[in-house]
Amino acid sequence: MSDAVTGGCLCGAVRYTLSKKPDAFGACHCNMCRRWTGGIELGVQVMPGDITFDDETHIKPFKSSDWAERAFCDTCGTSLYWRLTAPGAMHGMMALSAGSLDSLEGMVLDHEVYVDHKPAAYEFAGDRKQMTEADVMAMVQGSLEGDAQ
Repeated sequence: MSDAVTGGCLCGAVRYTLSKKPDAFGACHCNMCRRWTGGIELGVQVMPGDITFDDETHIKPFKSSDWAERAFCDTCGTSLYWRLTAPGAMHGMMALSAGSLDSLEGMVLDHEVYVDHKPAAYEFAGDRKQMTEADVMAMVQGSLEGDAQ
């Protein structure tokens, strides 16, 4: 990552700045992301402290699981982020909707998660890291257990 980048929702009610430009984004094929976005969720990993929202008034978070929340603009409905809420080493990590960035220039798709849930009609060109649901859950569980040690 390098150089700050900006983004926001469709109507402009939510705007943010990332302190560092992401190099890559990932694709999530889980059932919740498909319902949340209407298709594949393309997300940029953002750590706590790397994002500043201009005004959080129109951000509507909701608890989507025991360990995460999702948020959208309460005016236009733009999907904004998925955030890990459970304690642990990855607490607060976000998958910020890549489509909300003002530009994806220079970024590459470098991973896919929940590939065992991917519809057969979805296919991306090129090679990248791929993780199943079990792989993702093991990573999250490892983060939670790492905090308890």
